[in-house]
Amino acid sequence: MLLFWIFVIGAVLGYMYGHYLKPNLSLRKAIQQAREASQAVLQEGHQGVYRTVVSDHNEQSELVVEVKELAITQAGMVKVEYLSAYYKNPSFRTKKGEALMREVRELLGDYLPLSDIEWYETTERQDKARKSLHTLDALGKNNVG
Repeated sequence: MLLFWIFVIGAVLGYMYGHYLKPNLSLRKAIQQAREASQAVLQEGHQGVYRTVVSDHNEQSELVVEVKELAITQAGMVKVEYLSAYYKNPSFRTKKGEALMREVRELLGDYLPLSDIEWYETTERQDKARKSLHTLDALGKNNVG
């Protein structure tokens, strides 16, 4: 008789765990992962491309630099972080990787003119991320508790 009751109690507890607790934990994990992805999109910041022509020993090439906005000064200059760079003419200079990024920092400095940077359109993507984050917060409060 004792074995029967242990089996019944175990079955009830197993049912409760399998249908209520475990899905709730999986939902919490999924919500947390989606929330982290949305926050990463929002923290990406304002990015763009800066183009300039560099000449050296009667040769020239266009330098294309991808930048991230850190701050804007009152004089219309943008403090930037350099993300990537390349020369349109690969035979102009052969530096790559960190050596190229050091060269770009030395050539251009930390501040670039605001009007010369072509900004990526990220407002739509960030709006979607904000809406998704708001929905996830509401879902987490209503269903997960």
